[in-house]
Amino acid sequence: MTAMRGSQGFGHDVYDHVIVGGGHNGLVAAAYLARAGRSVLVLERLGHTGGAAISTRPFAGVDARLSRYSYLVSLLPPKIVQDLGLRFSVRRRTVSSYTPTERDGRPGGLLVGGGEQRTRESFARLTGSDREYESWRDFYGTTGRVARAVFPTLTEPLPTRAELRGRIDDDAAWRMLFEEPLGRAVETRFADDLVRGVVLTDGLIGTFAGAHDPSLAQNRCFLYHVIGGGTGDWDVPVGGMGALTDALATAARSAGAEIATGHEVLRIDTDGTAPAEVVFRTATGEGRVVGRTVLVNASPQALAELLGGTRADGGPAPEGAQLKVNMLLRRLPRLRDTTVDPREAFGGTFHIAEGYAELARAHAEASAGELPSVPPSEIYCHSLADPTILGPELVEQGYQTLTLFGLHTPARLFEKDNRQAREVLLTATLAQLDAHLAEPLTDCLAFDADGRPCIEAKTPLDLERELRLPGGHIFHRDLSWPYADGDGDGAGGGRWGVETAHPNILLCGAGAIRGGGVSGVPGHNAAMAALGR
Repeated sequence: MTAMRGSQGFGHDVYDHVIVGGGHNGLVAAAYLARAGRSVLVLERLGHTGGAAISTRPFAGVDARLSRYSYLVSLLPPKIVQDLGLRFSVRRRTVSSYTPTERDGRPGGLLVGGGEQRTRESFARLTGSDREYESWRDFYGTTGRVARAVFPTLTEPLPTRAELRGRIDDDAAWRMLFEEPLGRAVETRFADDLVRGVVLTDGLIGTFAGAHDPSLAQNRCFLYHVIGGGTGDWDVPVGGMGALTDALATAARSAGAEIATGHEVLRIDTDGTAPAEVVFRTATGEGRVVGRTVLVNASPQALAELLGGTRADGGPAPEGAQLKVNMLLRRLPRLRDTTVDPREAFGGTFHIAEGYAELARAHAEASAGELPSVPPSEIYCHSLADPTILGPELVEQGYQTLTLFGLHTPARLFEKDNRQAREVLLTATLAQLDAHLAEPLTDCLAFDADGRPCIEAKTPLDLERELRLPGGHIFHRDLSWPYADGDGDGAGGGRWGVETAHPNILLCGAGAIRGGGVSGVPGHNAAMAALGR
């Protein structure tokens, strides 16, 4: 860490920019600002940087460095990697997804990937004709055109709604994605329940909504899941997610930014014009530092609280809706569907209980206050694409990781007894996976140095406690449309989508307009706003 001087042990008494939070967006902002010659101080509550984008060894005595929270990359613009000179890369998955099913008493499934002909044949075996595959190609051809128009705008000044619509230049696509509930397009274009479900899942990641939710929260979530890189591909971070945030921290420090971990910000005092005073707490007491501009890499809710108020938009508190499970296996399990190699099935996204009707049932049960009886989830194996996250001995012995992400599990379901609800949900989720395996998953689990199975589960309440995600919401709040909508919530708006009601306070976290996911976009945009660009 950079040597510190000054009245608080820092290099300056007054900084050009103080950044609250050392997650990936805060580090992106720090690197850009420091490279522009500005004095920058990052204050991070935890003992390390990275936020949710970290790699850790969660299992005692086991040399497996997992992406513990966030785990795939799609929305990170190559521009940021290039601008900051990051030593970071991603690896493309050869299979997009595999969805197992059983029809007429026979195990089978839908494989998307491995070439166009193979995908077409898989659709035909499942549905009996080429109709669903042709609809699939047409649908994702449309989303691909939208992605190529929208993705470049994420690191440009915030367009108006009319400007973005003009960039897309396709009225039918605009209506389908921006105006009508996603369920209408899914039901109009696809007939098969399993195919419908696979399409819908991208609208439900960390988002508790139905296919026809009038808020269109599912549409906004879907949009961000299909525009990444202009292709919608979700790639594997080489070295794990921590490789990205380690590279960002290195870039920021190399450019001259100071990073102080173990510094919890308690309050920001400002009149909106004069330099702001940032009050923090460490293990040895409280301190203060002044910043001409303060960039907050936290949720809009946290920003409001730091400024001494309440939620800036006056709406309901954010609520996460996911189960995250990390596993280490001695080997991949065998599948009941013997036509697919487990290395392909788990190399892409392995959908479980995500048929269209199953998703609707799970949403209805959770809305009624009950854990889903048939919980939907999806799995992928990082180590198949990138074995570097495992120690050499584990690789030699054939060990593999599994990452599971469960849907339709809002935080409210865990409030009475988080531990019990977590155990019940995990058991039910793994039972749905086992239904498609030729052997129980537990027979494949590795064990840590203390003899415990290598599996951990995180509910929204766990994420709120560990990472201070409001309500465990992985996007800090429901995702926004990537254009200026004039909602005036005081937390993310203006020219770059990061401005607040205070001219010298900027929001650079996932809750900014065009935030969410591991993208660095809010960090880039807040830096541009701070530089007056």
